[in-house]
Amino acid sequence: MKKVIFTEKAPAAIGPYSQAIEANGMIFVSGQLPVDPATGVFAPGGVAEQTEQSFKNISSILAEAGLTTANIVKTTVFLADMSLFAEMNAVYAKYFDGSFPARSAVAVKALPKDALVEIECIAVR
Repeated sequence: MKKVIFTEKAPAAIGPYSQAIEANGMIFVSGQLPVDPATGVFAPGGVAEQTEQSFKNISSILAEAGLTTANIVKTTVFLADMSLFAEMNAVYAKYFDGSFPARSAVAVKALPKDALVEIECIAVR
């Protein structure tokens, strides 16, 4: 069985998908754009601020499931350009205590709404 995870503290899905799904103790968080759920627009600034907002959204979704970023075992980071990697990585590192999850980071041709970053993850109970 699967369970839909939803919180109003993160942006609602803009298509036919869920913020996250839990199945067998694993939480699959959909890609989080840097949308501030209070305003519906991107966090102002560059990739550092956008990465911060994406992680705030992920943290809110995980909190709804009773988890934190410490439960994340895998992330995928999508960047608009690999030249943004170092800035993203500096913010990313703040969300983990040294027990880093597995990660893929890739540059893509474009992200929805021209975002600079989108992050998805898998967490476990």
